[in-house]
Amino acid sequence: MAKTYDLIAIGGGSGGLSAAERAAKYGARTAVVEAGKLGGTCVNVGCVPKKIMWYGASIAHTLHDASAYGFSLRQEGFDWSQLVAERNRYVANINTWYHTYLSDSNIDEISGYARFVDNHTLEVNGERYRAKHIVIAPGSYPVVPDIQGAELGITSDGFFALAEQPKRVAVVGSGYIAVELAGMLNAVGSEVTMFLRSEHLLRRFDDMLRESLMEEMLNDGVNIISSSSIDRVERADDGTLSLFCAKSGQVQSGFDQLIWAIGRNPSSGDLGLENTDVVCDAAGYIGVDAFQNTAVPGIYALGDVTNAPQLTPVAIAAARRLSDRLFGGMEDRHLDYSLVPSVVFSHPPIATVGLTEAEARASHGEAVKVYQTRFTPMYHAFTERQSKVAMKLVCVGAQEKVVGCHIIGFGADEMLQGFAVAIRMGATKQDFDDTIAIHPTGAEELVTMR
Repeated sequence: MAKTYDLIAIGGGSGGLSAAERAAKYGARTAVVEAGKLGGTCVNVGCVPKKIMWYGASIAHTLHDASAYGFSLRQEGFDWSQLVAERNRYVANINTWYHTYLSDSNIDEISGYARFVDNHTLEVNGERYRAKHIVIAPGSYPVVPDIQGAELGITSDGFFALAEQPKRVAVVGSGYIAVELAGMLNAVGSEVTMFLRSEHLLRRFDDMLRESLMEEMLNDGVNIISSSSIDRVERADDGTLSLFCAKSGQVQSGFDQLIWAIGRNPSSGDLGLENTDVVCDAAGYIGVDAFQNTAVPGIYALGDVTNAPQLTPVAIAAARRLSDRLFGGMEDRHLDYSLVPSVVFSHPPIATVGLTEAEARASHGEAVKVYQTRFTPMYHAFTERQSKVAMKLVCVGAQEKVVGCHIIGFGADEMLQGFAVAIRMGATKQDFDDTIAIHPTGAEELVTMR
């Protein structure tokens, strides 16, 4: 006989945990099914360990800049293993906390892989479970290309398993994961070459951000090879890797590590969805409406598996709103996916919210007005290493409503959150102009642009 719950979440990552947690607070009997470590991609092989590595890389930059501020430092090198050990300890503490929290919250933890038997029944390790509400939130996984020798490389998951620092690294990809990993490795002393299929980094980002980041990464010593499609990888007798591009005839050799950062696919393939009436598209993304409902009443999906923005706060917000609706009596509660702010932890960082200039012009034509600035932050006024800050406000209509804000440079990652609130509330350029600047900061440029 199947064990029954009010809600079962498939996936112990940000979305699944948040749905179960919020439902439990309303008194619902809930369970989370997870085969791996609690916390999902974000905690284990994503945002959390990535940010720690980013901090380490940022410290490397600071040490380089220290002499300009009068510090005489003797650097004895960088201990990759120490940073990795501290990072892993921090992540392990979060894993432990999750187990305790679920227990304290009366949320059952079911360890294993969930498969649908029918529209309302799951099977895990031979045991069956039923629930009035089933939330599908298994996340996504990194893509490995279908080419000869692809297995010789690693993905972002493998990056976080590296016990030793690679000395000469090939990073294939042009998205945010690619630029983040490339920037981190370059900052701590690895020789990095990026291979881009297209001409530019960060497709779908504002052109100002794309162009500025390319310039900054090249200035920092990252080698970038554009319009390069790798179709074969081979290992040489000395253990190094060679990457072949048949289209151009180029061969790049001598890499001791290859990282595939070419995208992520939804983890929907092994859920037994063929035993349900849930509808997926050709790529495996589960179709949902604005309320996270699938084609089956009582089955919901959220997070990466729905082709929503692949961001932890998005999955958390969607999950909490879903449980508010199902158990909290908030019938119209759902996530508005417009104006989602995000940060790319590149070097330098990028922060963005709203429409790009190109998107705004496509939607609003001549009603668009753009304000932008580019400057050297005070921090770099006399450092040998130079890095610019660039900002853009995209405004629409006679009142110049701000519909997009894009920043790259020193402090951008901590600068955007408050402005994202203002933009969501409908702020205009005049509202920005009427705000007293905080001086001296980089953020003041956003309220003093002309």
